Amino acid sequence: MEPIDDQAVARAWSAYRAASGDPEPEPTDVVQFGDSAAMADELLALVLDGTKRATAGLVRDSTPERRPRPGWPWLVCDGAGTPRAVLRTTEVRTGLLDSVDDAFAWDEGEGDRTRASWLEGHLRYFLRQGEREGVPFDPASDEVLFERFELVWTA
Repeated sequence: MEPIDDQAVARAWSAYRAASGDPEPEPTDVVQFGDSAAMADELLALVLDGTKRATAGLVRDSTPERRPRPGWPWLVCDGAGTPRAVLRTTEVRTGLLDSVDDAFAWDEGEGDRTRASWLEGHLRYFLRQGEREGVPFDPASDEVLFERFELVWTA
């Protein structure tokens, strides 16, 4: 993935604030979905077409004060690091990987949208992440952050 373009983020956030009246001086987070440019673009396309309305990450990836909260606006970039949309968190919960339910798997919008394929895909992803970071992922003890969101603005 290409690095996120900080100047483009500032311009996009300014345009979002002008259009929405949101008083937040900056986004609570700026992200790219996935772990490759192709995956970031694919998942972003699902957000933009209305299919994807949820995401999951490891709790250990955020500090308690930076953990998403309902109402928080955040910016998502494509695989080239270009800001494309502002999302607003609507719901957050934590739990083990296998605590995912059918509704959340459907809302993530990936694959065939079943719980079984969600579990398979996210287990592979978190194992890859753990290997890359040198901190193995343990599905029996590592908590996952399950986040639902709404699309509120597109660049």
